[in-house]
Amino acid sequence: MNNSVILTSLLAFATALGIAFALTPVVKSFAFKIGAVDVPKDNRRMHKTPIPRVGGLAIYLGFLVSVLIFGNMTAELQAILLGSVVLILLGVVDDVVALSPKIKFVGQIAAAGIVMLADVRIEVLSNPFGGELFNLGWLSYPITLVWIVGMINAVNFIDGLDGLACGVSSIASLTVFTIALLVSEPYVAIIMAALTGACFGFLPYNMNPAKIFMGDTGSMFLGYMLAVMSINGLFKLYAVISFVVPFLILGLPIFDTAFAIVRRLLKGQSPLQADRGHIHHRLVDLGFDQKQSVAILYAVSVVLGLAAVIFTTSGEMKIAIVAVAILLCFFFAMNIKVNHKKQEERKAPDEEKK
Repeated sequence: MNNSVILTSLLAFATALGIAFALTPVVKSFAFKIGAVDVPKDNRRMHKTPIPRVGGLAIYLGFLVSVLIFGNMTAELQAILLGSVVLILLGVVDDVVALSPKIKFVGQIAAAGIVMLADVRIEVLSNPFGGELFNLGWLSYPITLVWIVGMINAVNFIDGLDGLACGVSSIASLTVFTIALLVSEPYVAIIMAALTGACFGFLPYNMNPAKIFMGDTGSMFLGYMLAVMSINGLFKLYAVISFVVPFLILGLPIFDTAFAIVRRLLKGQSPLQADRGHIHHRLVDLGFDQKQSVAILYAVSVVLGLAAVIFTTSGEMKIAIVAVAILLCFFFAMNIKVNHKKQEERKAPDEEKK
């Protein structure tokens, strides 16, 4: 990967970050005007006061402007952007009037169909331990459809704590960016740099206590982009990149979604019926506060992301990445332990007063 690609990626990152950061307060005011406000009505919601949503608009606009400036406008990218427009419009309407799951599902299928028609598909599956590639043939269409629609909803499912979905998406997009650099895929690298920057620009407003939520506008867009870009370019043909890599990159939302579907089916409920059994809810129920729960899930995402990078490297680089993963796990664990201890110490005087 030459220096010009890295420089372009950095510029794409900085542009998206700056635009998203500057536009978020504007989008916040817009959300109040159109009535896109999340009012806590049940115990699934962790906030106690009304919070504006459609913050995903700021993420999208930051990303879009950056890609239009620095991206290579191929037929594939045009299809990807067209599909994203469908989801953004769907998300904005849903954040205002709460569309039915069936309508959203149809819109998600339409967005996936647009990119598949542009030949953005999972065409082969490779053995991560070596061996021949398996050409999917016509099966590439239903498998790609399930992958894209599944990831759109997976990111939406984990959007339950301040900064969680946006932060996890940032880590995932940064991972895809890193792998794109390692396998010399500049097209993917620049797009993912822009997506990462847009997420970083929005994140300060979304961290606990959140000033704005990205809503379905943001979660569907991020899930869609991560799903599409993790199977795009050389990612769908490069022998080193097996299908296990996208699963590792997006491991947290995939696990949470799979667990939610099984849990709901066992209870005789619809898989799309909301509940309070997601992994982030369980961490809160264990006694962790929002910031601690988010930190734990960030750590999990970082480790999974590093594991995905390991699959694309060898030798000394692989050892270095493992060492970094261990250090990060230790850092997160100690930070959570210290914060949890401080929280317990603050609670003690209150308990004594009672």
